[in-house]
Amino acid sequence: MSLPQPVPPSWKDLGKSSNDLLGKDFYFNGTSLEVKTKTPSDVTFKVAGARDAKHDTINGDIEAKYSDRKHGLTFTQTWTTSNVLRSQVEVDNQIANGLKLDLNTSLLPEKGAKTALINAAYKQSGFHSRAVLDILKGPTFTADAVVGRDGFLLGGEASYNITEGKVHRYAAALGYNAPEYAITLHGLNNLNAYSASYYHRVSPFVEAGAKAIYDPKATHGGVAIEVGAKAILDPASSIKAKISNAGVLALGYTQALRPGVKASFGLALDTQKLNDPAPVGPSHKVGLHLVFES
Repeated sequence: MSLPQPVPPSWKDLGKSSNDLLGKDFYFNGTSLEVKTKTPSDVTFKVAGARDAKHDTINGDIEAKYSDRKHGLTFTQTWTTSNVLRSQVEVDNQIANGLKLDLNTSLLPEKGAKTALINAAYKQSGFHSRAVLDILKGPTFTADAVVGRDGFLLGGEASYNITEGKVHRYAAALGYNAPEYAITLHGLNNLNAYSASYYHRVSPFVEAGAKAIYDPKATHGGVAIEVGAKAILDPASSIKAKISNAGVLALGYTQALRPGVKASFGLALDTQKLNDPAPVGPSHKVGLHLVFES
C-alpha cells in the first residue's frame, strides 16, 4: 500500500524556493520600514512605509488583521497612502476539509474605482487547486491546479473571459521537488514565454539557485539569467548575492539586532558602468529595510 502523497505547492508557489532566494531580502530601492504588533485577542497591526530613492516619494499602508482560529475566520483591512481601501475576508476549513474561501475587495473613493475577487483554494493529498472570479472585470474566471506524486509536479493555469466566451490566457508547468533541491519549468503567456529555475540547499548554511527567462517581448529575443546564493553566517545574520547576465550585481545583508528588531541592507551595482558616481549614481543603488515586531 502506497503512502499518502503530500499536498503539492499551489500554482503560484511552483519554483518558490528559487524565487525567494533571488527576489527577497535585496533592499536597494530606497529606505523602508515595517512595524508589526499583535494583541492578546489575535488582532495584528502592521504599518509599512517606503521611500523611493529614484522618485523621492514615500508610500505606505496600515493594516489590521483579526483571526478567529476556532472558526477559521480571518478579516483584514488595509488603508494605503494612495487612499486605497482594501478588505479581505477568509474562511478556512469550515465548509469542507481542505477548502479555503476568501473575498478580496478594493476601493479608490476619489475615482470610484473598485475591484472584487472571489478566491477558492482546495488541497488534498497529491492535489492543490485554486480558482479566482473577478466579478467586476470581464467578468473573468481563472483556475489552476497542481498534481504531485513522489516529488514530481505537473501544473496548469487558464483564464476564461465569461463575456467573450473564450480562454484568453493559459500556462503550464513541470517540476520536481526533493528535500535538498527543486527544479521547475514554466510555459507562460499562452506558451510564448518560458522560464526555468533551480534551487539547491547545499548545506544547512548555504543555498544556491538560478533562474532563466525567455520572453521575446521582454528580453529582445535573448535569455535573461540570474544566479544567486545565500550564506547563513550565524543564527542572527545572513548574506545573499546574485548576478544577472546584464551585469547587475546585487548584495543583501540581514542582521537580527535583538528579538523583534531586524535590519536589512542592500546594494546593487551595474558592473558595466562602474565609473558612475557611487553608491547612488544612475546605475548603482543602495537601500535599508527595518522591521520591528512584537
